[in-house]
Amino acid sequence: MAEAERITARQRAILTAIVENYIETGEPVGSGTIAGTIARVQARGGHAGVGLSSATVRNEMAELANEGLLEQPHTSAGRVPTARAFRMYVERLSGDSGMAGGGLLGGGERGRIQLQIDSSFAGVTGTHAMLERTSHVLATVSSGVGVAVALVAGGDTLEHVHFSRLGNGRVLAVVVTNSGLVRDRMLALDVDVSAQELEVASNFLNEHFRGWSIERVRAEIGRLVERERSEYQRLLTSVEQLWVGAIPDGGVGVQTVYVEGVANLLGGGVGSVEEMARLREVLAALEAKQRLVELLDAYIDAKQESVRVIFDLEEHAPEMAGLVLIAAPARMAGDGRGTVGVIGPKRIHYENTMNAVSYIAQVFERMLHPTA
Repeated sequence: MAEAERITARQRAILTAIVENYIETGEPVGSGTIAGTIARVQARGGHAGVGLSSATVRNEMAELANEGLLEQPHTSAGRVPTARAFRMYVERLSGDSGMAGGGLLGGGERGRIQLQIDSSFAGVTGTHAMLERTSHVLATVSSGVGVAVALVAGGDTLEHVHFSRLGNGRVLAVVVTNSGLVRDRMLALDVDVSAQELEVASNFLNEHFRGWSIERVRAEIGRLVERERSEYQRLLTSVEQLWVGAIPDGGVGVQTVYVEGVANLLGGGVGSVEEMARLREVLAALEAKQRLVELLDAYIDAKQESVRVIFDLEEHAPEMAGLVLIAAPARMAGDGRGTVGVIGPKRIHYENTMNAVSYIAQVFERMLHPTA
């Protein structure tokens, strides 16, 4: 942490107090407020009377501003932390507690969050249900947007497939894998298919290919189509068209994405026309789930073993300017991999959110890999 070494211990304490005060209130922080905060902290630690004066804090804040760690939004206002200040704050949190390295949540507030998470996952089984619950829990704990993404490994096997007729040439395909992931897709077919024909196609796939790897099913159907020259081929052709529509890429790398808590982004007092316009861009990006997957892939490495906190999202997604990503990789069933995380404002409660993301990644490990 070379940047942290350029400031004194007193300046680090002041900067920490400023960041935490700003997270709590969302308002620029003045020297008087920080002097009072530091005095109360020192008193709780048995160091009453060693506090700093407002003038001393003001001088130190000027130095921190020169270092690019604080900025002044208005002439008469206090100071607010910059992205660099938030980064330094997060580095201190990670270094002091080791929480970003996968440590279990402890007592106090952390213990309360752990109990909340454990309670939320009670009775939940299968990757699909866990992903859905994860996005909800993270949104609740962080007051941000909870995100859970799973990549179905190529070796995942077919458990069940079902086709439902929705109208002329329109079919809903639902594919369930043995890892618990569910993929549903709306298909627009060139020809209309009756409900009876869809049932026959579903039965054929379930009877012949249950337990097969997803990536092998289409190859085998294609081989059968080439071999058959009979009425049986008509059935196979229909089955092939339906399967290709349901799993267009053969099943390798199928993404399942859950997002919850988008409304939390409205809680920051957004009001101006410009802010509302940018919020609409953010919401559109979150709704375009493939865009969200690309964002996570750009920053989160499946090989890492810790929570990452990303402040420069706008470099990959301009509409995400001003937001922060807190995420970690999680092992799915089989060889699958995924990401769990939170997208929120820079004023997010970092300690609680980092701990929650880290702990939930461990929940996946325990529940889906109990003997690992």
